[in-house]
Amino acid sequence: MKFTFAHNNINVLDLKKSVAFYKEALGLEEVYSKEGNNGSFILIYLGDQQTPHQLELTWLRDRKEAYNLGENEFHLAFQVDDFEAAYEKHKEMGCICYENKEMGIYFISDPDGYWVEIIPSK
Repeated sequence: MKFTFAHNNINVLDLKKSVAFYKEALGLEEVYSKEGNNGSFILIYLGDQQTPHQLELTWLRDRKEAYNLGENEFHLAFQVDDFEAAYEKHKEMGCICYENKEMGIYFISDPDGYWVEIIPSK
């Protein structure tokens, strides 16, 4: 048996706002979407156009309260080929939430408070 990554999922409150954030901040594009027959949910899969891995955003019609993210230790990570340019872009967007200069990384926070680690390409 061999397992391979397919996607990661996060639940979001404002689907349009989240899709716009991931497009602006990370260049992700919609690959596929699915809506429940009764409109109770919408799934949007985002991709980076370079790898098969996708980010699934799930919107639930009846969910109104913010999601409990615990201590926010769970996160996604993205490598970037121009770390300095990415840092400046995210600084302008006001979404940098944590920096670790010693490790050479930083984190951005999406509209729902999920953290995304930004690391330089190796």
